[in-house]
Amino acid sequence: MKPEEQQFLNDLDKKLWTAANKLLPMLDAAVYKHVVLGLIFLKYVSDAFKQRRTELEAAFKNPEHDYYLGDGAGDLIDEELEARDYYTEKNVFWVPALARWDFIQSHAKVAVGTTLQVKNGKTTEYEFKGIGRLLDDALEAVEKENPKLKGVLERDYARKQIDAALPGLIDLIAEVPFKHGTLHAKDILGHVYEYFLGEFAMAEGKKGGQYYTPKSIVTLIVEMLEPYQGRVYDPCCGSGGFFVQSEKFVEERGGRVGQLSIYGQESNPTTWRLASMNMAIRGMDYDFGKEPASTYTRDQHPDLRADFIMANPPFNMKEWNAGVKDDDPRWKYGIPPAGNANFAWMQHMIHHLATHGSMALLLANGSMSSNTNNEGEIRKAIIEADLVECMVALPGQLFTNTQIPACIWFLTRSKSARNGTCDRNGETLFIDARNLGYMKDRVLRDFSVDDIRKIAGTFHAWKRSEGYADEPGFCKAAKLDDIRKYDHVLTPGRYVGAAEQEADGEPFEEKMTRLTAQLNARFGESARLETVIRENLARLGYGG
Repeated sequence: MKPEEQQFLNDLDKKLWTAANKLLPMLDAAVYKHVVLGLIFLKYVSDAFKQRRTELEAAFKNPEHDYYLGDGAGDLIDEELEARDYYTEKNVFWVPALARWDFIQSHAKVAVGTTLQVKNGKTTEYEFKGIGRLLDDALEAVEKENPKLKGVLERDYARKQIDAALPGLIDLIAEVPFKHGTLHAKDILGHVYEYFLGEFAMAEGKKGGQYYTPKSIVTLIVEMLEPYQGRVYDPCCGSGGFFVQSEKFVEERGGRVGQLSIYGQESNPTTWRLASMNMAIRGMDYDFGKEPASTYTRDQHPDLRADFIMANPPFNMKEWNAGVKDDDPRWKYGIPPAGNANFAWMQHMIHHLATHGSMALLLANGSMSSNTNNEGEIRKAIIEADLVECMVALPGQLFTNTQIPACIWFLTRSKSARNGTCDRNGETLFIDARNLGYMKDRVLRDFSVDDIRKIAGTFHAWKRSEGYADEPGFCKAAKLDDIRKYDHVLTPGRYVGAAEQEADGEPFEEKMTRLTAQLNARFGESARLETVIRENLARLGYGG
């Protein structure tokens, strides 16, 4: 992205967030989230529909185009512009006239009881009962006309009783520009949607973080896995951040949208809808199953074998196993304890991994060393199966919802040489990134672009044997026998050791003599000051 375009998006973010907060101060973030994101979604589908409509109108009037309708075809053009197939063939949602943004914005402030004329090929009447009710009816019409959106859109504006604030919010969302430079509606509105998700996650604190993974962590994982084409799966997909970044990865490297087949699952109905809207805004085809459902008891993709799996499940989830049998075929490496779902998530992902598939899993640091309740035995079995490709220890304060130290597990079914990589069977790369990152504010840490390049570059250099070397304090390529010596504990710090200190040229004996003399001088000064203090206290009658 060009610097001026990035600056444009940053300025737009701040402007919209600040203005939006002024409009609805009476709602908490959990409620406000759906008000704003629902409008952003409606604005996007309307913009995409309007853009396609403009293209069609030009084609109908162009004698050199296959869609040319001939001279004097005015009425026929109007009729053809309302033909659904012209839109769906380009993966554009069909938007009924009632839900088109221009219609909503122009009628947001009319008096309750006004009869509106809706022109959608033919003219129908609509009784205006308030802008909240109009938005609910508009979203219902969009969902009805687009089966892919069934159950996705939250129609709850009227019940919130915020009609007084909605026209101002609609006018604000309307200011999101159609394009800027090489950025189009999909780029801009998708960016705004993602930005608002992040802001709401911070505003909601622990609860909000359940559906949002920091963008830099998502980017790091995608840069390391390099999901260029194939099936991508996230069994606890939240708002769909891994899918968005994967699609960006493909586009930035000259690929085309559609090279990835996206599969996800999410148990929280609200989050499931957020993810579906996130995919729809970007025009991405996806399969999130028929409904929100528990990954453990109602797997929506039982036969899937994915090429890439990425996930950020809830850390140390308790009481996860209700309705799950001990002889479940997913528990190949051991039965996960009821009090912690970490290795249940991991084994579920391994179960769904294709023959040459790779996966990344964010977990609490305890997963690398815990030996309680069978966790140590499961970890040992996975290590001995030579599935662990890389371990990355992360710095603290990266997440909005937890201060628990975290790590990333990278696993693969095959470490054999292929597609430019060398044979790494029996070897695991350890990266200690705890000292990387910067404080983006007083609470949260983040990775810079250079941090991501350093970590991902080290991983790829090791895989391809292109300029890789162990770096004390940062990275170490360890053999399986090395891991056995540490009782199958995978904490990177144990393997990478301490960073080398720069030599200052002073011989050790001379430095030791000098430092000892300085220490003795400090002790002498301390004793002198203690004597002075005692004398002063005695003079004041407080000494013994």
